[in-house]
Amino acid sequence: MSAPIEDYALIGDLFSCALVGLDGSIDWLCLPRLDSPACFAGLLGDPGNGRWQIAPVSGGKATRRRYRGDTLILETEWETPEGTVRVVDFMPERGEAADVVRIVEGVSGRVPMRLDLRIRFDYGRAIPWMRRIGDHLTGIAGPDSVWLRSPIELEGRDFSHRATFVVCAGDSLPFVFTWHPSHLPAPRDVDPYEALDGTERFWTEWAAQCTYSGRYRDAVVRSLATLKALTYDPTGGIVAAATTSLPEAVGGVRNWDYRFCWLRDATMTLEALLRSGYRDEAKAWRSWLMRAVAGSPEDLQIMYGVAGERRLEEYELDWLAGYENSRPVRVGNSAAKQLQLDVYGEVADSLFLALGSGIQQERHAWSLQSAMMGFVELHWNDPDEGLWEVRGPRRHFVHSKVMTWVAVDRAVRMVENFDRRGPVEHWRALRDEIHREVCAKGFDADRNTFTQSYGSRELDAALLLIPRVGFLPANDPRVIGTVEAVQRELTTDGFVQRYATGDDEHGVDGLAGREGAFLACSFWMAGALQQIGRAKEARDLFERLLDLRNDVGLLAEEYDPRLKRQVGNFPQAFSHVPLVLTAYDLEGHDGMRGAGHAAAQP
Repeated sequence: MSAPIEDYALIGDLFSCALVGLDGSIDWLCLPRLDSPACFAGLLGDPGNGRWQIAPVSGGKATRRRYRGDTLILETEWETPEGTVRVVDFMPERGEAADVVRIVEGVSGRVPMRLDLRIRFDYGRAIPWMRRIGDHLTGIAGPDSVWLRSPIELEGRDFSHRATFVVCAGDSLPFVFTWHPSHLPAPRDVDPYEALDGTERFWTEWAAQCTYSGRYRDAVVRSLATLKALTYDPTGGIVAAATTSLPEAVGGVRNWDYRFCWLRDATMTLEALLRSGYRDEAKAWRSWLMRAVAGSPEDLQIMYGVAGERRLEEYELDWLAGYENSRPVRVGNSAAKQLQLDVYGEVADSLFLALGSGIQQERHAWSLQSAMMGFVELHWNDPDEGLWEVRGPRRHFVHSKVMTWVAVDRAVRMVENFDRRGPVEHWRALRDEIHREVCAKGFDADRNTFTQSYGSRELDAALLLIPRVGFLPANDPRVIGTVEAVQRELTTDGFVQRYATGDDEHGVDGLAGREGAFLACSFWMAGALQQIGRAKEARDLFERLLDLRNDVGLLAEEYDPRLKRQVGNFPQAFSHVPLVLTAYDLEGHDGMRGAGHAAAQP
């Protein structure tokens, strides 16, 4: 059986990430980038698909673990009958090569330890050719090479390398695992202790920049650090999660690759960074966005690679059994080819928010936004696949229509507030036309709620964002009715689903099986309850959501109330970003100009 998703902690170096289990095993690591093939893929199969475990011989889960302060340095401790041992895991700042450092420290007694290293390139498929070069154990397969510097001798057996050793109180044994292109000379050695000091200094100084000072500061800083760890530093792109194919329902087929950058996350991510004082990260994310979407508006995609890549071809890894037999395991994401009209609103809102916060635009930004307006005018009333990337028939999703209204509204406000040039009267008329149609066709007057799509009786948690984007004010009876309807019809044990899923492929999303409660939507509900004046309910829900975090403060995409466990890709930016924003909302902090603070229509 696989370890529960919440058993994992994250380490990273702003180029890639690793997941470390409570059993001391690194079961997921992609190098050299977040979206590269994994060299440890045991998370999606078994140990034979690659892992690196350091743990007491007695086995079992760690007694406790924590991040060191506000850093991404993980400290895991086991108390055993023989004594106590600690493993310190981190990825130092990327230099010549990518490094993972593990330092085994004796706290008390004499603890027998074991090490099991199984390197498998290409998502667990390629067994490298191993040899010793000087004081390094090296493995090579195709373009990849790894170099392990170990203070103990490892024995090769059954396509793995293993060792047992004893750690006494006061001992400190450093292991350094380095990835390097196989055609290049051996990388320079990293001093593990200097790297530890530098890593602690970097994260401590970074966290100190956070301007949030409310009662939820620990949760906010950990969420922001997670967001930082999911950033590909050379470009500023922020991936949705560190993993692929962790299932939305254990044993099901809703398994997707989330190691890409979604435009749907753009405005909320930008707002969370700006409100927390991280202007450099916000500028880098906005710059990534502008590079990614540059070109013809009809070619706009819903997601891109970390450097803005457009080709994200989806295929299956049939040699992996999947997390708890959840198949298929997918790499790439064919949803990149979908039409999702909401992304035009996200881009426009992000540009408006950034400029209103003092981040100057690139010279071509307004030309691009104006060109997008031409596309929106021609296609806003087309059906699309919607925010949730349904793989069923296209529909007139209400959230998509609302976001086309946002696209037009922000263009109008760019002219009004920032002296941009454009046919503002024409755009105002278009904005009013979209608003009238959504209110006429997307609202069920009998039930006093907006619906998922025109003519449907189904609901959608994305409707909770209507007041946040400024389409209607929070005190509008239609907004209050929608919040109450979503709370009534889409919640399980108080947590919110995205929409009603079916048992077969004939549901709205064209997929069989169900999924857990979507954590972002649950945070949206807390924010919506706050907006409509139900502050105690909002805070109670928010604090229940905080209780779902694992022991080191991380959240996956969803939570299964029936199994009482996290599901979906992990850790999920789209869960941590609304956590940050909801914390601000509950504390009564002023909002940013842009998302959620537009002049609402009557």
